[in-house]
Amino acid sequence: MTGKKLNILVITALLSLLGVVVMQVYWVRNAVQLKEEQFNRSVGIAMKTVLNRILELNTDEALRQIARNEPCMDEKTDISDVISPRLLDSLIRMEFKCLKVTRGFEYAIYNKVNNRFAMGSFATFRQEILDSEYQQSVEALFKPGSYYFSIYFPQKRSGVFMQLLGWMLLSAAFLLAMAASFWLTIRTVYLQKKWSEMKTDFMNNMTHEFKTPISTIAVAAEMLMKQEVNADSSRIRKYAGVILSEKNRLQNQVEQVLQSAMLEKGDINLRFRETDMNRLILQIADSFQFRVLEAKGSLQLSLAENPPLMQLDRHHFANVLANLIDNAIKYSREAPVIALQTKVTPEAFILEVSDKGIGISKENQKLVFKNLFRVHTGNLHNVKGFGIGLFYVKRIVEMHGGRIDLESEVGQGTVFRLFLPRHFTLKTKAEYENN
Repeated sequence: MTGKKLNILVITALLSLLGVVVMQVYWVRNAVQLKEEQFNRSVGIAMKTVLNRILELNTDEALRQIARNEPCMDEKTDISDVISPRLLDSLIRMEFKCLKVTRGFEYAIYNKVNNRFAMGSFATFRQEILDSEYQQSVEALFKPGSYYFSIYFPQKRSGVFMQLLGWMLLSAAFLLAMAASFWLTIRTVYLQKKWSEMKTDFMNNMTHEFKTPISTIAVAAEMLMKQEVNADSSRIRKYAGVILSEKNRLQNQVEQVLQSAMLEKGDINLRFRETDMNRLILQIADSFQFRVLEAKGSLQLSLAENPPLMQLDRHHFANVLANLIDNAIKYSREAPVIALQTKVTPEAFILEVSDKGIGISKENQKLVFKNLFRVHTGNLHNVKGFGIGLFYVKRIVEMHGGRIDLESEVGQGTVFRLFLPRHFTLKTKAEYENN
C-alpha cells in the first residue's frame, strides 16, 4: 500500500471514530435530557397525588360530619386548618419513596401574594423554593387561590447523572477501548510499512553488496581463462589473490546476514574467556589505523591503567568494537576524528567510542538499534551496509550482561557508551542463556 493510500485510510478511519464519539456524546446528552423530563413528570404527578390525597381525606371528613348532622363546623380560616403539616410531610415522603428520592429536597406551602411560608421543610433554600419549576396550586383545598405547593431539588442534575453513571462509564470505557485499538492498529500498520521499507532497502543493499564481489570474481576468472595470462605466473597470482579477497569479502557479508538471523532467533552461542580489555582494544584500533590515516583522520586512545580481566567472548566483542569504529569512519563527512576512552568503576567497565561525524537525529536515535535500520545520510552517498551492525552490537552487549547508551547531535557527532558489569559470573551467564 502506498503512503498516499495509507494516509487516506487513516484519515477516513479517524473521521469515522470521531463520528462515533460525537454520536455517542449526542445520545448521552439526549439520555440525560429524557431522564430529566421523566423526573419532572414524575415529580409533577407525585405532587398532584399528594394534594389529591389530602383533598380526599378532607372530603371524607366532611361527609362524616354531614352524616353525624354536624354540617356547621368551625370555619376554616387558615390553610393549616385544611392541611396538616405532619400529614403533608408523610404523604410527600411516601410518594417520593416510589421515585427513589428519600432526601435531598425541600418543600413548602406558601402564599404567592406576600411570599409567606405557611408550612413545610425549608431550612436552606427559601428563595429557590419560591422560584422552583415544581409548583402546584392548592386552590382546590383552600381559597383564595394564592397558596402554592412548591418543591426544590438542589441536587437534581447530579441525581440524574448518578442514575445514568453506570451506562455513561460503560460507554466511556468502550470509547476508550475503541480509541486505543484504533491507535494500536494504526501504529502497527505504520510500523509494518516501515519494516517493509527497511526489508526492501536491505534487499537492495544486499543485492548491490553481493553483486560487486561476484562481478569482480567473474572478471578475474575470465582473465585467468585467457592464454596470455596463464603464461604469466605473476598475473595468475594477482588475479587469484583478487578472487580470494573478494571471496572473503562475500563470505563476511553472508556471515553478517546469518548472524543477524541467529541473533533474532537467539541461537547464537558465546564462548566466555578472561580477556585483557586494553590489549583487545589496541588490537582492534590498530587494524583501523590504516583506514583512518588514509582518510587523513585521527584515532585517539585514552585507556584506563590496569583494567580488570573481563569475562567476554573475544570474537564477538571484537566485532562490536569493529562495528562502532567502522561506523565512526563511514559517517564522517570530513576527516574522521575518533576517540576511544575506557573507565573503571567498582561496578562496571565503561568504554566510550566518540566521533565528530554527521550525528544522529532524535527521531532516529530510537531506531538505530533496530535490525535492518539504516540512518539516512543525506548527501553522504558512500555509506554501505545492511543496517544490522548496531543491532548486532546491542544484542552482543546485552548478552554480556551490559547495556549501550547513545548520545548524539546532528552535525556535532556521536558517542556510544558501553557498560559491562565487572561481576558477570558464569552463574549469571548461565541464567541469561536459559532465559
